[in-house]
Amino acid sequence: MIEWIEGIYNSVDQWLGQYPWLDENVKFLGVLLLAYAVYFITKKVVIKILTRVVKKTKTEYDDIILKNPILKRFSIIAPLIVFHQFAYLVPSVAELIRTVALAIAMVLVIVTIVNLISAFNEVYEKQERFKKKPIKGYLQVLSILVSIIGGIVTLGVVTGKDPWAMLGGLGAMTAILMLVFKDTILSFVASIQITTYDLLAKGDWITVPQYGADGDVIDIALHTVTIQNFDKTITIVPTAKLVDGSFKNWRGMQQAGGRRIMRSIHLDLNTIKFCDEDLLERLSKIQLLRPYIEAKKSEIAKHNKENEVDLSTLANGRRMTNIGTFRAYISAYLRNRSDIGMHFTFLIRQLEASSEGLPLQIYVFTTTTVWTEYEAIQADLFDHLLAVVPHFDLRLFQSPSGYDFSRVGADPAALEAAFDQNAEDSAPSKLPSGDASAGIYSSRTKRGESGDGGE
Repeated sequence: MIEWIEGIYNSVDQWLGQYPWLDENVKFLGVLLLAYAVYFITKKVVIKILTRVVKKTKTEYDDIILKNPILKRFSIIAPLIVFHQFAYLVPSVAELIRTVALAIAMVLVIVTIVNLISAFNEVYEKQERFKKKPIKGYLQVLSILVSIIGGIVTLGVVTGKDPWAMLGGLGAMTAILMLVFKDTILSFVASIQITTYDLLAKGDWITVPQYGADGDVIDIALHTVTIQNFDKTITIVPTAKLVDGSFKNWRGMQQAGGRRIMRSIHLDLNTIKFCDEDLLERLSKIQLLRPYIEAKKSEIAKHNKENEVDLSTLANGRRMTNIGTFRAYISAYLRNRSDIGMHFTFLIRQLEASSEGLPLQIYVFTTTTVWTEYEAIQADLFDHLLAVVPHFDLRLFQSPSGYDFSRVGADPAALEAAFDQNAEDSAPSKLPSGDASAGIYSSRTKRGESGDGGE
């Protein structure tokens, strides 16, 4: 049987020998088929078996290597070895095949080593005792050195020259190269920084004030970063200038799943006062506020009794104020809304009083990052809060407008009387029975109805 096969092979070889061009092409086709077979076996059989074995192990460290494209590169290196070993079958291009196969294999080996260094860093950072001792910077320097040395060796293989001699020749051209390619070198370094530190990615929303850019990144090239602003205009920012300056990337907000609301309601200082029984009785009819008022009244009464406070003077002891109660109401109202995130920072605070009144700042986060939804939530929230201010015997601060002066003329006394009349007119005579937009007077009472407002 073996002799029969050898006879057929010799006969075919003798026949092909009569046609050198056909002989060489048939052998080259055979090398291609063999390389593909090796590639198929490596990728579909060997790598799949290794993947199954890795997935069954309990340790997570081998999974880190698996998720990197390290094994896939070995499936490409295997057929390159076949090309290198059987290149002699095609004498006319044997040297070219060996050089190209060896160069590609070396590049893949270099990239694989860099990936292994990155995987080692991931394994290192997962160790609890090493979390506060990062070595990422040192490993990045090592990766750069491996890439440089590997690139020089690969270039030497391709050109057939001594790699170190080539490096010496390039050194003499360094000054000229740096002058000619200054912008390219700076952009290249900036691109490495962007990629290495994950500063930017396509689709990120960024703001670059010095260039008037505020929109989504649509392209990252070597020399430029292209940003499409929200008004659909295009801003081109040099890559080196972007890294050299400062910019704000909103990716963290989008990944967190919540967007911040930070806005103040300015209240007239002249309307801040202690709550009397009539006001507390009216405010107790607000379902979200009732638990807070009852708990606070009980707490204050107990404190004043234990300390034998003389309640004949308002300044003695503890008393509830309309602004503190309003803060508690805002807190309860926001906690009762499903579109406000409770796992983010949640603050209702007073800022420093100024000539524009007392700012009562709301610092919370929505549960969405979609711009239109965020703006709708913010508008709905402040629509309600601005409308409910008068129910606490408070008045919004607003500088007099031309309309106010036209009503009273230029007489300051008349203007003051008009403001006093506006305050009386704004005092609520009857509490609203409901709030269709936000369910303020709903019978539902969620977590935190008592609020954290002051007295």
